[in-house]
Amino acid sequence: MADDGGRGPGGPRGPGGPAVHGPTVDDQTRCVHYATVLDVVALRFWCCDRYFPCHLCHATSSDHEAVPWPVAERARPAVLCGVCRGELSVDEYLGCGSTCPRCGAAFNPGCARHADLYFEPAPTPWPAGRSVL
Repeated sequence: MADDGGRGPGGPRGPGGPAVHGPTVDDQTRCVHYATVLDVVALRFWCCDRYFPCHLCHATSSDHEAVPWPVAERARPAVLCGVCRGELSVDEYLGCGSTCPRCGAAFNPGCARHADLYFEPAPTPWPAGRSVL
C-alpha cells in the first residue's frame, strides 16, 4: 500500500469512532463556538488528519494553519456525524442535503456558507461556447 502521509482511513480513534479534538461541549461534536441542535458534525482537517467540530476549534487548538481537504481526495472519509459516529466522504457530505445518509440526523445547513474553510473548492467548468484564447 502506498504511503498516504498518515491520512489513511482510521487515524486516532475514540470510543465509538474517531477522536474529536478541540473544545467540545458534548459527545455529539458540538463545540463552544457552534452548539445548536443541528451542529453535529466534525470535520477532518487535511493538515493534521484530526477531526475538529469547526474551523475555530482548529485555530484555537492547533499550532498550525488549517489546510482545506483537497478536491482530489473528496472520496475519502473527512466528515464525522456526531449522532451515529459514521464517517462520510466530502462528496457524500456535500451531496447529502444536510441530513446524515446513515442515521438521518439533521445537519446545520448554514455550514455551507463556510465550506471553503474545510474543503478546497471544485474547479468550475469553462462555460460552453467561450474561447480560452
